[in-house]
Amino acid sequence: MKTIIVAVFQAFFFVNVFIQQGNCDVFFKRHTPKNTKILGFSWENCGKPADPAVLKSLDLSPDPIGIPGDVTASAAGTTTVGLVAPLSLNVTLEKEVAGFWVKVPCVEELGSCHYPDGCQLLDMLIPPGQDCPEPLHTYGIPCHCPFKAGDYSLPKSDFYLPNVDLPYWLTNGNYKVEGVLGSNGQELGCLKVALSLHSN
Repeated sequence: MKTIIVAVFQAFFFVNVFIQQGNCDVFFKRHTPKNTKILGFSWENCGKPADPAVLKSLDLSPDPIGIPGDVTASAAGTTTVGLVAPLSLNVTLEKEVAGFWVKVPCVEELGSCHYPDGCQLLDMLIPPGQDCPEPLHTYGIPCHCPFKAGDYSLPKSDFYLPNVDLPYWLTNGNYKVEGVLGSNGQELGCLKVALSLHSN
């Protein structure tokens, strides 16, 4: 079984972009919390029955997850087609406000945004020629396109989440994120994630 999981790429792609953008000086107002916690993380597939990329399992611990702090993750999934550039990603981010879910607009490529090529963004996060971050490097898991078709698994692995300078409007509250992965106008997979953020 191959040891990279395309579905995890889809699940964590938004998180990686979120962290990367959160470290950039693109917002006039900032809030730098001493500690941020992610609570109640859950996920579900939201794609069509014929979608080729499907997440089969994703386990994260502990709950809550502290930032900065360590997180343990394991996952499994499959794709029946190869994933090659350009890979589009449509992200819809919603925040609960007074009992209603409100769509967060796309501001400086953060929020409910369309990314024309996720492969290019991966190259921005991890420059080509640079070793993939741990534990991907240890397991020999690639972190750049293309990703071959097949069954994928990520063994139980430990990650360190660094402190993040979050935009002020993404500090506290309940959030829902939907990511739709596509290529040449065809939907490849869809994943929904729900979580709560609490900072102090």
